[in-house]
Amino acid sequence: MAQFFYSACLQLPPRHPGTRSSSLYSSQLGSTVPRRIGNKQAAVTRPEVETDGRDTGTRVFVVSDLHTDYSENMCWVKSLSSHAHNEDVLVVAGDVAETCANFILTMSILKDKFRHVFFVPGNHDLWLRRETTDYLGSLDKLDKLLDACLKLGVETKPGIVDGLGIIPLYSWYHESFDGERDITGIRIPSLEMVINFLSPTITILNRRCKDFHVCKWPDDLKNGGTSLALYFDSLNDENWNIVEDILRRCSHMISFSHFVPRQELCPEKRMLFYPNLPKIIGSKYLETRIRAIHGAEGRQSACHVFGHTHFCWDAILNGIRYVQAPLAYPRERKRRMNGGEDWLPFCIYSGGNFAERVSPCYWSDYYSVNPRTPEVTQLAPWVSRFYTKV
Repeated sequence: MAQFFYSACLQLPPRHPGTRSSSLYSSQLGSTVPRRIGNKQAAVTRPEVETDGRDTGTRVFVVSDLHTDYSENMCWVKSLSSHAHNEDVLVVAGDVAETCANFILTMSILKDKFRHVFFVPGNHDLWLRRETTDYLGSLDKLDKLLDACLKLGVETKPGIVDGLGIIPLYSWYHESFDGERDITGIRIPSLEMVINFLSPTITILNRRCKDFHVCKWPDDLKNGGTSLALYFDSLNDENWNIVEDILRRCSHMISFSHFVPRQELCPEKRMLFYPNLPKIIGSKYLETRIRAIHGAEGRQSACHVFGHTHFCWDAILNGIRYVQAPLAYPRERKRRMNGGEDWLPFCIYSGGNFAERVSPCYWSDYYSVNPRTPEVTQLAPWVSRFYTKV
């Protein structure tokens, strides 16, 4: 299995502590690289990786939203074959676990089962409410999670495996991502007063949106505005020279993020139990990054994997294939709405070719035959019964 992993260190902008570098390194780069720990530099030495340039039929599996704080989901992770994936790659598109302990346990299990595991953080990974460690904030926890990935051998930066480029993209949502017409004439709870926006099929209750009070940010970074989205997007700059090298070397590439890059990858507002969901799911800056990788018009070999909304999705938009394959919450799987332990993780790439479409994908299947009409604001019947007109 030919593989390239790069030694350039991902460092957060100076105003906040830096993140960690990769655990494996390219055979064409030096094996000793600086790693930022707080304000100090430490040398990390890793053996160089030999590459033979041959395609050994690499398989790449994808999954998002593992949420292993739920015992059923942790059992699913543990139940994955211990021998079937020894030569495979797993891409994990965020929201592994709410606690650091469950995160480390989950990722260590996955790393034991798969040869390579790539990861990018989601919002749940940065929650603080159940942590026993007194983190300075969510960025401090991010730093610790990436450090744990480094020790486990989990990749958090771009790499090449058997000629396939795999590119994690950091992101966060912002309200201005929502560019479609709002639903009016009904009383919709504010973003701060909605329960569990990651589960839009659950009846809305008068509680705070968890991200607004279980994440802790520096004063200059605000949830919902563009500051957090821009900050997380800037983390990708530190790896962009690696991305450019991958673009020169690879004809096939998979990029992945936790958050949603395009609003068309979410049902229209009138279809959602919480019509303002699009304001807290995605980033326009993310789509700009994806187009910089795969091209303005995309290409047949372009694929981006995402998560966050728990809607299974598989669609081609402007030449790029967008895929979401969430495990989701146990209650969602029981209602057969989203996710599914029976067909996950999904094999997106095998033997030099991308796989057939994900199934089931109710909403992307729906939009493959029905036009998107966001100008229509009359609530769907299954949604309207939860709202009172004003």
